[in-house]
Amino acid sequence: MDFPQEVLSPQKVLFRKGGIADFAREVEAFGKRGIIVHGKSLAQSGIKNQILGICKSSGLETECFVRPAGEPTLAEITQVVEQARLMDAQWIAGIGGGSVLDLAKAAAGLFHAKEKPVYYQEGGTLEKPGIPFIAVPTTAGTGSEATPNSVIINPEKKTKLSIRDKSFMARKIILDPELLKGLPVSVIRYSGMDALVQAYESFISKNATWYSNSFALKAIRLLVSHLMPATGPRGESHFAPLLLGSYLAGVALASARLGVIHGIAHPLGVLYGEPHGLICSVCFVPSIKINREVMDRKYELMSQAAGEDFLTHIENMISRFGIESPFKGKLIREREKIIAETLTSGSTAANPKPVTREDVEFILSEIF
Repeated sequence: MDFPQEVLSPQKVLFRKGGIADFAREVEAFGKRGIIVHGKSLAQSGIKNQILGICKSSGLETECFVRPAGEPTLAEITQVVEQARLMDAQWIAGIGGGSVLDLAKAAAGLFHAKEKPVYYQEGGTLEKPGIPFIAVPTTAGTGSEATPNSVIINPEKKTKLSIRDKSFMARKIILDPELLKGLPVSVIRYSGMDALVQAYESFISKNATWYSNSFALKAIRLLVSHLMPATGPRGESHFAPLLLGSYLAGVALASARLGVIHGIAHPLGVLYGEPHGLICSVCFVPSIKINREVMDRKYELMSQAAGEDFLTHIENMISRFGIESPFKGKLIREREKIIAETLTSGSTAANPKPVTREDVEFILSEIF
């Protein structure tokens, strides 16, 4: 049977509008004390006060860690772990976008770790599982809630790598479309394109199975149907399928891995500081051109899902969204570093076509 050797799944996924109202009841199953990791936008939206009010009325002892803008770093993991240990936390929840979820996930997973986070990022074995991680995404993009890995930046080495362990998998996930209200259109676009890229790369991955393909293709169908309308005048009616598509893409990538887009997006993100979803968006078309000859029947299925030629559909989406490469007219910094990290990336290793230096050079020529 064409089935993955191991499948990791959350203990529970709650998918409904207003699901955040059940937050306290869901986390209380793990204990009365916990840390909530979030970004500044959660407090500005008023959702933070709502959640804290629910927790207080339920007798929970909660503390918050507010992370700055940008992508999570090794130092932030240490900060959250230290805060959690001081209060003897029994769980850590991430309520926010992919960076928030990745940070909360890593901190929960490394709560009992003996070494510094960099040790595990560089391949060290985790001695003991951490404490429960609860994921509440407020964007439809990364699918981090469905994966056992956290993408973290090491500023000193200028690298962006995953810390992963099967014990990192979220114990509970709350998918509440109401939490997407108020998102800037640019965030919906970039995060949604990231989710679509992940569904696409998982679907064509050389590690794909019928199990991962079923989630990936469903995600593609949802995302190509609802991403563009989600930025329109009746956008909120498309938030639920958009959020579900993002989650299913995460399930698929957790099983099949990704491809060259994510292989090159990581070094570019560290060197240029551009949003991950934007980088993935501008690398999308070059990737399709590279992989077109090896996609076979899968390209036809993606075209059917899009209602037109898949490459044409992606080009039209990028054009309608007004997405332009942030690298145009810039010099390529540390070209050899970008190429080397792309070629050695675990994501690139799953690309259906073996990626060569010439392929990476082609992508760079298309986006710079």
